[in-house]
Amino acid sequence: MGNTSQSNRTDSAKALESDLLSPSDRTLWIASLTLALVFVVVFFDFLRQQVAFAFGLPSDWGHTLVIPLIGVWFVWRDRNALLAEPFRPTLWGLIPIALGTGWYMLCVFGPAALFHHNLQGVGVGAALFGVTLGIFGWRAMRWMLFPLVYVIVFSQTVSEKLLNIATFTLQDWAAAGAHVFLNVMGVESDREGNILWVYDGMERKALNIAEACSGMRMLVAFLALGTAIAYTGLRSNWKRAVLIAAGVPVALGVNVLRVVTLGLGSLYDVSFAQGEFHTFIGLVWLVPAFALYMLLMWILQRAFPEGES
Repeated sequence: MGNTSQSNRTDSAKALESDLLSPSDRTLWIASLTLALVFVVVFFDFLRQQVAFAFGLPSDWGHTLVIPLIGVWFVWRDRNALLAEPFRPTLWGLIPIALGTGWYMLCVFGPAALFHHNLQGVGVGAALFGVTLGIFGWRAMRWMLFPLVYVIVFSQTVSEKLLNIATFTLQDWAAAGAHVFLNVMGVESDREGNILWVYDGMERKALNIAEACSGMRMLVAFLALGTAIAYTGLRSNWKRAVLIAAGVPVALGVNVLRVVTLGLGSLYDVSFAQGEFHTFIGLVWLVPAFALYMLLMWILQRAFPEGES
């Protein structure tokens, strides 16, 4: 009887080993590792620059290093559905790989007008989509498409050229909102463009709404956070869209409160509105902003229940 049980366990182990080391699985693993290596080699300069941006400006773009980990977690979260059927590699993946690589090379070696980090990112994203499609097949893309898009969109730094399109408008909004808020609180202030003048008795102190106060980087990080929370916390697509869209007014409102805080701090010391304290205040205000965002999700869940987890 003991020999029979031991024999059954041995046969089961051999069967499992045979499944794990089947020719198709070995081919898939070899192809995956090869494509991943080629991807890193071809786009190494882009990846190196992105990591440098994140470490060089951690308060602005440090979150881009976390986004790929969140994308991996999305895939892990749906692993049972993803692994329900075998992967079916497809040669269709070669098309976006070729198009993405070609576009990336054109941006790097072509006209100077195309030498742009985010334009290069389009090519990197297309190639990454092609690699994933080629390795895992069309069925798997049902579960991997959203994580891929999430990583492609939010894991790269937005260039100053693109940011500046909205930065000046957001600076005006931050200055205008802080001006109204301070006066409502009884703190006398004037506004001249992006400059707030805060009065401390007869003394007038200038608070310049710098580029860092525009809230654009906070808005990008908040959209990334809101998209992740909406995807995992809600099932209905319309509620996900509402929660993601809510990231815009939440980020802008919190940014106004940040400027108000800096304005109040400048009454005691103008240096409070500059340097490390400026960055610290921005980080502090992220906590109530996150709490407000979670409250919005809770309201959506309770007002329109659909059994979300």
